[in-house]
Amino acid sequence: MPRPQSLRGATRLATDAVTGVTDLVEAMHAQIMRRPLTASRQRTTGITGLVYRSVRGVTQLVGGGLDLALGALAPLLGQAGAEDASAVQAALNGVLGDYLEATANPLATTMSLRPLVEGATGTPLVLLHGLCMNEAQWRRDGSDFPAALAALGYQPLGLRYNTGRAIWRNGADLAALLDGVPGPLTLLGHSMGGLVARSAIAQAGGRRWTKRLQRLVTLGTPHLGAPLERGGQQVQQLLAVSAYSRPLAGLAARRSAGIRDLRHASLLEADEGVASRIPLPAGVACYAVAATTAKKPSGPPARWLGDGLVPVASALGQHREAARRLAFTDTAVFTGLGHLALQTDAAVLRQLQAWLARPSSPA
Repeated sequence: MPRPQSLRGATRLATDAVTGVTDLVEAMHAQIMRRPLTASRQRTTGITGLVYRSVRGVTQLVGGGLDLALGALAPLLGQAGAEDASAVQAALNGVLGDYLEATANPLATTMSLRPLVEGATGTPLVLLHGLCMNEAQWRRDGSDFPAALAALGYQPLGLRYNTGRAIWRNGADLAALLDGVPGPLTLLGHSMGGLVARSAIAQAGGRRWTKRLQRLVTLGTPHLGAPLERGGQQVQQLLAVSAYSRPLAGLAARRSAGIRDLRHASLLEADEGVASRIPLPAGVACYAVAATTAKKPSGPPARWLGDGLVPVASALGQHREAARRLAFTDTAVFTGLGHLALQTDAAVLRQLQAWLARPSSPA
């Protein structure tokens, strides 16, 4: 049975969605009806305007009533307990997470650290998932990265976080959260998770855990940005060119802050919309894994096709400008793999085991 909190969040999100689509249709209607060379309008008038206002009003009334009803039913439905975030909720947070947080929607994910292997002790290993995912994604398709790494003497801790928030916001919260993790630290991030880890390090200041950070490992992380998000930005700009398609640009702009940050790999608040120029942390062993879907690539790795989402050069921090290159301790590139397979592939796991085979002794 769905948790009452999740039902209320879904109801509120559906209500907002209907209202938003109504606003969009009315804006397009108003734009088509307006006379040439007159000012752009977002609202219609007369009978037409009354219809749109009625749709919005009824939607808000029904949505508010359901929200109150679900709140009243909460004690009857019972408490489901602390369950893992569902794949649907994780996806919603990736696409609309900043909006969910801004509207105090119960579906917004709160950042937390969770043990991934029961009874595991040893050096803490924080695993950071990517966009639209959750910590359960480290175990799928018959693969279990946490258990394999726990066998090396690590204590795998899964970070659950709202991937739709700005990367710098998640980085700041992670920097504070890691204060409570004792002993030497290793951070392992997949995709966006690697950027959140780097953002946390950059914003940590004088926090004590930075002196205990031993290793940083990234899997398919777009250190130099992700081309697909750049494509989304271009679509938004094209839609804004015509007065008749301009209302649709609002839908393209609805991409979450986290998705927009992937365009340039923006790590700090001051970097929003531009590429960050933050080097890898000094005194920390840093490793990067990249993948290409090509089975027999040719030419230098920097020119290889990426994993379907992240180019090889971006995952390895290889930029034509020396100031933007990332000096990793070691890197590895795997062929015939897609972006998500980096969390399940046996060869990738063996590479991680080789890099992490000698965990530091607890402080």
